[in-house]
Amino acid sequence: MLRLSSDAVTFAKQVREDWQTRVSPILVNGVIGPAGDGYAPGRVPDTAEAHRMHRPQVDTFARSGVDMVSAITMTNTGEAIGIAQAAIEEDLPVVISFAVETNGRLPTGELLGEAVQYVDQATGSAPLYYMVNCAPPDHFTETVATGKDWVSRIGGVRANASRLSHAELDVAESMDEGDPQEFGDLHADLVGLLPNLCVVGGCCGTDHRHVGCVSRHLHVKSAA
Repeated sequence: MLRLSSDAVTFAKQVREDWQTRVSPILVNGVIGPAGDGYAPGRVPDTAEAHRMHRPQVDTFARSGVDMVSAITMTNTGEAIGIAQAAIEEDLPVVISFAVETNGRLPTGELLGEAVQYVDQATGSAPLYYMVNCAPPDHFTETVATGKDWVSRIGGVRANASRLSHAELDVAESMDEGDPQEFGDLHADLVGLLPNLCVVGGCCGTDHRHVGCVSRHLHVKSAA
């Protein structure tokens, strides 16, 4: 796996070189996944175990020359803290992205806001920002609509196209693509709730149509 991680960074750098005269800046991001199933995590590692588990990949990313690392589809705070600590040791900027269920909570039951605050407290607010992924926007809109201080730490959203729960998606026999137009509408609604939103994209079930609709809606919103 470590060799594949290094090879992936080399490939990403080649892509950046091909595009950097047209799009700048381009950051090479080392992406780290959860120890278990992001939809059904089962037993989750504690902070020390997560640190031991993920440190080799973080080290490989650092030696390969990434600009940052992102922990995606995190299901619990212990694993998020372990990865953040490994990134701190390698002097790498780190982003933490939590998966949430239909009720806006992490799969382990932790409240999103409490998870953000807990990781910040344990790491000296090391993450550049936090993200939410693997859930449609309306699964966590009510959660971020509180206007509490932690909401300002959310800087990115990679949402699912489908409104199905993770349990329903796990047994689905076909991909639920949702409605790309509605997907864009929901992101436009998020702009007013997430003042520091800077990264958007698509997760399960999305493609260029969904991302295109998000881009168009956000441009219209920013021009209004």
